[in-house]
Amino acid sequence: MQLGEIMQKEIEKTEAGISVTEAAARMTEENIGYLVVVDNGKLTGIITEDDIIRKVVSKGKNPHETKVSDIMVSDVVHTTPEKSIEEGALIMTEKGIKKLPIVEGKKLLGIVTASDIIASEPKMMEKLGELVIFAKKQKRVAG
Repeated sequence: MQLGEIMQKEIEKTEAGISVTEAAARMTEENIGYLVVVDNGKLTGIITEDDIIRKVVSKGKNPHETKVSDIMVSDVVHTTPEKSIEEGALIMTEKGIKKLPIVEGKKLLGIVTASDIIASEPKMMEKLGELVIFAKKQKRVAG
């Protein structure tokens, strides 16, 4: 299976110029731990709860005055929808990230989280089951 098959297409996005307080309120309202930062539909960054805790709260900065652009990760690890789920999981593991934006060119298409990959396992089992059923119908015994 490919990442494009499991990616979340409805993504909570924000602009770099809003305050960290506004970003945190959006995350709380939507019950999510991140916001993707875009400019004209193009991925420019990501901000997570961890960023807010580590870069604002623990440093005693004022979240009303601190902008998302001040603390967001702007060198965002991302990939394409054609990559396999296994490749996506490997990227996330190697880079130590839990959110993997899916892009085409610079255009943001969706996002895959570690939870999405874990939840996809039953879907992969279903696909394998379909393959086995198809093979039996074709009277194939091996391979």
